[in-house]
Amino acid sequence: MPEGQIDESGDGRTDRRPAGELEAGVLAALWAADGPLTPGAVQLELGGGLARTTVTTILTRLHAKGVVSRARSGRGYAYAPVQDSHGLTARRMHAELDKDEDRRTVLARFVSDLSPEDEELLRALLEGDPGAADDSR
Repeated sequence: MPEGQIDESGDGRTDRRPAGELEAGVLAALWAADGPLTPGAVQLELGGGLARTTVTTILTRLHAKGVVSRARSGRGYAYAPVQDSHGLTARRMHAELDKDEDRRTVLARFVSDLSPEDEELLRALLEGDPGAADDSR
C-alpha cells in the first residue's frame, strides 16, 4: 500500500487522507504528550495506521513550517509543538492577514462577519478586560 494511504474499507481499497488531516492528527498526539515524541511514538499514539516514514515526513514538514521543534534523540529526532492549538490558530490567522496588503479592509470584513457574541468578546479583549479570554466558548 502506498505511503500515506490507509485501507479503511477492509476490502483492499485505499483512501488517501488529506495532508491537513494527517498534520492535525500528529499535532494532536504531540499536544497530548507529556514531552517530545519520536516519530515511532507518534505512530503508536495514532494507532499505527500510518507508516513510520509517513509520520517522519509529516513531522519534518511541520518542523519546516516552524510548527514543531526538534531535538536529537538517538539517531533521529524527538518533536514537540512550539505552541498550543490556540496559538497555532492565531498564527494561521496572522499568516492569512499578512497575505493581503489592505489589512484595514481584511480586518473590517473579518469583524463585520463576527457573531454578536464574538464581537462582544473581541471588544472586551481590545479594551483590556483580562477576564474576557476566560469567558470564551
